[in-house]
Amino acid sequence: MSTRLDHRNPLVFDTHELGRRPGALQRLSRTADAPKDFGIDGVIGVPEGAPMELDLRLESVMEGVLVTGTARAAAEGDCVRCLEPLRHEVAADFQELFTYPDADDRGRSRAATPDKDTVDAEDEDTLFLEDGLFDLEPVLRDAVVLALPMQPVCQEDCAGLCSDCGINLNENPGHHHDAVDIRWAALQGLAETVQDGEKDNMGGAEAGVDEKQEK
Repeated sequence: MSTRLDHRNPLVFDTHELGRRPGALQRLSRTADAPKDFGIDGVIGVPEGAPMELDLRLESVMEGVLVTGTARAAAEGDCVRCLEPLRHEVAADFQELFTYPDADDRGRSRAATPDKDTVDAEDEDTLFLEDGLFDLEPVLRDAVVLALPMQPVCQEDCAGLCSDCGINLNENPGHHHDAVDIRWAALQGLAETVQDGEKDNMGGAEAGVDEKQEK
């Protein structure tokens, strides 16, 4: 069977050395560049081309190869409180079974499974080995996204931005605005209006007195 996977891709792994004997183990470590769009769109993610450290454990089982591992990388994004750029170290654990294309979930030959509809339904959620190769990218993508914070912050106690003027409160911890109760503000405005009216009346009265004195 011809393969669609490229063995030169750093996220494609070869299991031929592992073999198909159940119980066989192989450990692998590899550094690979992060693919495009590796994170939560518009929030945080691992930049394309950034290095990812992969530690894998491959185990041969009846139905395929069980892959267990951890991916470590540095994600970048913006703090949701102060909007400053941040860097987040992510460690994503994962485990996935890559199935032999000629075996069902019990390790039996698919030729012995008469119900084609059942096989097709199972294949929708199954990752297969292709000529002994498997592509780890879809597994890594899901694992990394789940490991990333949905609301990333630059620090746990980030004070954020002032809701009145937008100044960064982390850099200006003593910053504040005098709070005025809107009920008192309304009364204060009314009092100022009355005072202005009284001044106008007093000014008019004084002008009348001056006119009488001139006469």
